Amino acid sequence: MNKLSAKTRITLTAPFTVWMAVFVVVPIGLVLFYALTDASGSFTLQNLSSIWAYRKTYVLSLELAFVATVLCLLLAYPLAYSISKMKARRQQTMVLLVMLPMWMNFLIRTYAWMTILEDTGLINTFLKSFLSLFGFQFQGFSMINTNGAIILGMVYNFLPYMILPIYTVLTKIDGSVIEAAKDLGADGFNIFTRVILPQSVPGIISGITMVFVPAVSTFIISKLLGGGMTFLIGDIIENYFLGNTGEVNYNVGAALSLVLMVLILISMGIMNRFDGEKDPKGGAPV
Repeated sequence: MNKLSAKTRITLTAPFTVWMAVFVVVPIGLVLFYALTDASGSFTLQNLSSIWAYRKTYVLSLELAFVATVLCLLLAYPLAYSISKMKARRQQTMVLLVMLPMWMNFLIRTYAWMTILEDTGLINTFLKSFLSLFGFQFQGFSMINTNGAIILGMVYNFLPYMILPIYTVLTKIDGSVIEAAKDLGADGFNIFTRVILPQSVPGIISGITMVFVPAVSTFIISKLLGGGMTFLIGDIIENYFLGNTGEVNYNVGAALSLVLMVLILISMGIMNRFDGEKDPKGGAPV
């Protein structure tokens, strides 16, 4: 097969290059510009100095995103593994069920959890009615407007992004490798830890990235399920750009966004290092 000429390669990659320039390079350039300038357009580092005031908000955002990512991984891996072992037709059905919530609007899904978790929501209403049959006076759980509710919203909304990449990788594992491990006397635990798990690392890394990035930067979930009681860094950035709680300040908002991007890139770099430790032939880590 003849190699493509340089002109042909440039022609084929031109649409992608333009797309990346318009929707990636230009927005990042604007963030950098506003983060390093003042209202008059003059260069300044004053915007970055304001970041120290929101250090606790950054830490809280990272903590909640980390917990939500870990919970998604713990829930997604067994489910993805179970689906990968099903017959082809059942796999298609299960994948469809996993993707089905994603067909609904993000806001609608989050609002639905508000009706479930509120003090007069479905859970408390059911428990009050059920326990009253036995003579118990139940006041209800306080679930809404808590960090737990925010994490629950993150897990529910982002769980499919963890399931799908892990499932895709697991379905590509060669069954003959597992059969060979059995023939060599490996038990189920060793097969999983030394054959299946190492080969599924790329899917795990992709899933963690796809969950952690939106979780650490979310603001709708914390606003609706946190009831304004918990402010994440996404909420602060939104306020600076939209002026919900004060005057609009694109410069400080861009500076906060820049630091958040750096933190995300650092996190992704750390995760990619774990991925890079895997044997390129697909074996166990060396």
